[in-house]
Amino acid sequence: QVRLVESGGGLVQAGGSLRLSCAASGSIFSINVMGWYRQAPGKQRELVATITSGGGGSTNYADSVKGRFTISSNARNTVYLQMNSLKPEDTAVYYCNAYAGLYSVDYWGQGTQVTVSS
Repeated sequence: QVRLVESGGGLVQAGGSLRLSCAASGSIFSINVMGWYRQAPGKQRELVATITSGGGGSTNYADSVKGRFTISSNARNTVYLQMNSLKPEDTAVYYCNAYAGLYSVDYWGQGTQVTVSS
């Protein structure tokens, strides 16, 4: 089992910045990829960014956030999402995700609200 605890959401004006953190605990050795997803009201959950575990940390971003958001990790147990130049359309609940390939299981955090005012 993997437990994910997110922090760092809040209210910010357009053009501002926020940093989200996600701390993983439990069977973190099993995690292959960590990432952030978001879900706006009335919309499906969508990928924001992912980063692979271990050395190298290969990253992947949604086109809508490229150049504005940066995902990074602290070894295996914490992942960050630095969000700059925020736009009102970035408003959503942001969820941390960890994929454990050993068990083919996705783990999710409880979500943190990000609200960007215009």
